[in-house]
Amino acid sequence: MIDNFLSNFQDGVYHILNIKSYDHILFLIVLTIPYLFKDWKRVFTLISIFTVGHCISIALTTYDIINVSIKLIDLLIPVSILIIALFNVLTAGKKSHGPTIGLVFFTTLFFGLVHGLGFLSTFERLISSSENKLLALLEIGLGIEVGQLFVAFIVIFLSFLCQTIFRVSKRDWVMITSAIVVGFILPILIKSDLFS
Repeated sequence: MIDNFLSNFQDGVYHILNIKSYDHILFLIVLTIPYLFKDWKRVFTLISIFTVGHCISIALTTYDIINVSIKLIDLLIPVSILIIALFNVLTAGKKSHGPTIGLVFFTTLFFGLVHGLGFLSTFERLISSSENKLLALLEIGLGIEVGQLFVAFIVIFLSFLCQTIFRVSKRDWVMITSAIVVGFILPILIKSDLFS
């Protein structure tokens, strides 16, 4: 039992920290770049909402409730990263307002659903072969959550260093980092199967 838990948990963590799935790391960067340590509750909530979206998608496909084109998902994942990065650029240096925060949470859940569908090939086999599919899903979900929180911590730590030690303004830090992520994402979008 503990071996199954550790295996599923490690699979969840590994998928987030695997450099081959760097698109996921890029999404986490643009999601958390506007925040500092004092915003930890909001960051934790966003990451948890994102994880819930993943788990819902994986469950829906594991139980054959939905079936989605992988080509479409391969396009929507970089589009979701691009949308959040551009949102960061447009709102950098502005104070967030209540409705905007609600929009960010809802958008994060939706993009969590999209990114979860990108995990199908990785996790559907593991969960389907498990004796208790729901338990396996929760164990993998916990691993995904921990992996995402680790990435978020690194991003916030780098934000702290740049804004306090190197005196980069928050606005410039968010805009520059988001623009770099856009630079990584545009080639992925251009090479997408739907555009070729």
